[in-house]
Amino acid sequence: MKKTLSTIIFAAMLSLNASAVVDKNFDYHVDRFADIEVLRYEVPEFDRLSLNQKKMIYYLSQAAQNGRDILWDQNGKYNLQIRKLLENIYTGYKGDKDSKDFKAFEKYLKQVWFGNGIHHHYSTDKFVPEFSEQFFISEVNNLPENLLPLNPGQSREQLLSSLTPVIFDPTVMPKRVNQDGSADVVATSASNLYGDGVTQAEVEAYYAALKNPNDSTPISYGLNAKVVKEDGKIKEEHYHLNGLYGPAIAKIIYWLDMAKGVAENEEQKAYITKLIDYYITGDLRLFDEYSILWAEDTKSDVDFVNGFIESYGDPLGMTGSWESYVNFKNKDASSRTETISGNAQWFEDHSPIDPRFRKPEVKGVSAKVINAAMLAGDAFPSTAIGINLPNADWIRAAHGSKSVTIENITEAYDMASHGNGFNEEFVIDAPTSKLLDDYLYITDMLHTDLHECLGHASGQLLPGVDPDALKENGSALEEARADLFALYYLADPKLTELGILDNPEAYKAEYYKYMLNGLMTQLNRIEPGKDIEEAHMRNRQLIAAWILEKGKKDKVVELVKKNGKTYVKINDFKKMRTLIGDLLAEIQRIKSEGDYKGGAALINKYAVKVDPKLHKEVLERFSKLDIPPYRGFINPIYEPVYDAAGNITDVKIKHGEGYVDQMLRLSKDYSPLGY
Repeated sequence: MKKTLSTIIFAAMLSLNASAVVDKNFDYHVDRFADIEVLRYEVPEFDRLSLNQKKMIYYLSQAAQNGRDILWDQNGKYNLQIRKLLENIYTGYKGDKDSKDFKAFEKYLKQVWFGNGIHHHYSTDKFVPEFSEQFFISEVNNLPENLLPLNPGQSREQLLSSLTPVIFDPTVMPKRVNQDGSADVVATSASNLYGDGVTQAEVEAYYAALKNPNDSTPISYGLNAKVVKEDGKIKEEHYHLNGLYGPAIAKIIYWLDMAKGVAENEEQKAYITKLIDYYITGDLRLFDEYSILWAEDTKSDVDFVNGFIESYGDPLGMTGSWESYVNFKNKDASSRTETISGNAQWFEDHSPIDPRFRKPEVKGVSAKVINAAMLAGDAFPSTAIGINLPNADWIRAAHGSKSVTIENITEAYDMASHGNGFNEEFVIDAPTSKLLDDYLYITDMLHTDLHECLGHASGQLLPGVDPDALKENGSALEEARADLFALYYLADPKLTELGILDNPEAYKAEYYKYMLNGLMTQLNRIEPGKDIEEAHMRNRQLIAAWILEKGKKDKVVELVKKNGKTYVKINDFKKMRTLIGDLLAEIQRIKSEGDYKGGAALINKYAVKVDPKLHKEVLERFSKLDIPPYRGFINPIYEPVYDAAGNITDVKIKHGEGYVDQMLRLSKDYSPLGY
């Protein structure tokens, strides 16, 4: 089960007011295709860093980019082969580049790059090629033998026989992650986290036999392993230097070791060393030791995440997808999060949940605002605006956690969204629109702060409760718990008392946006006739639909018609906050008690199904605005400057690379797993 998940921004669709000084001449827009817009982000204050800090970012960025192939292979066993084949067709194409087939082929390749494989990064549905199967076969046959990504002993004909149905047949590997609890979610998921023939029941039985319910410091079972069946028996194949993904992990270790040489302090050097030891051995006890050291280091300016972390890609919520963030502290903006984290115990003590589920002592909650410097793996191109780690509940309880809000990514979303017409189309009236203009930027940032810093860090499991008890629903319920915690406290006078908000009514902006998004506007990301499957989207609809239903008698929140269009109307913000507290209490109970049935009931009733009539209306209204449902980023390039002796004397940051150019360069320079 996912314990602590990244929050993906949805307020980016709104036209907001940026809070920081940004370069108005910076070109954020890079590319647009299918349902996606690709942006670039600034890295403010990079020049203020010392030479060693710049070198640290360069080394960590190299480590990050060398893990790219791991995520691609985790997402599907044919992904690396397909990527190389498509890229070779693309770069060697000699036909009419204005033809319908080639334009469709280029679009498909861009989608595959963005999804880190042949499935959509968000819906996890397989992409549907709009070019013909004959075009594909013809172009594969046009490639010289040395440009075919063949497996040992594989012929051109066998390559086509293997990959053609994977790309074109909608019944083959249709869903990367299936979270429909009525089916075998392992057998029906196309990700490469489980071997052929492995079933959900076998996986659950395997790990149940390993787990000790009396272990107060359990490892994160399955986090760095592929579960396979060999001679009819279930076993794990671990990710480490001499195991799965060894060639990529060797590169990561090399660059981590370089980073260790310029560590800011002994604490940082110690946890980098521990992370290297973990990568060498695959020992999850070492990963826990690394996580503790990492969480306790609050002194370092430059920081990073690197490893198998979040488990969205696993239908059972156990195996971590490989990802990396490289970042450094935004000192001015961090005062806000430091104030929040410094009052963590007050927020925990006043949480509207059963006192049995509160933490009697909140330990080591640290928070800061950061500037992202490099995104990689499962954090690229689509990324989050907030992170809270480590994920292990017992580490968080005993040693604390580290929370970050990624300000320059939020600002990039914001700057790219100005004047998009969203407010005029979906916000009910001018006063509400003004409320959003005045306060949504700060309340959205605060929502992320509270969600990551305190929401995920709040509450506790009862003794003996399995952290993975909520199974396929764990991710969505954990996100809902953190969102509810943040929403509840956004309206608390404590925030104005602490000087974080200057208007006690400011929270209403976030309440309105949240209900609008949960009930309506996030449906722009769902295809007609489809259910909601992604964890964050389920979380938001669960909260919004539950509040709408429970507040129906008193008309706390309504969906109203105005000039033939549907709008969200909030009549009683105070009662809405009470309902938020009630739902928080129930979801915390479900988590603390490991109540799988209770959690599944909430998800199935409120989080999955879509009103087709409202869905159609939302899609039609969005089509007039031409706002992309999904956005992501390309990275800057870090170029070291050397003296005559070969020593790095500076690191320069370069923007301006295009989407296609960056993706082809990454495949050329960072493909340690072959093809």
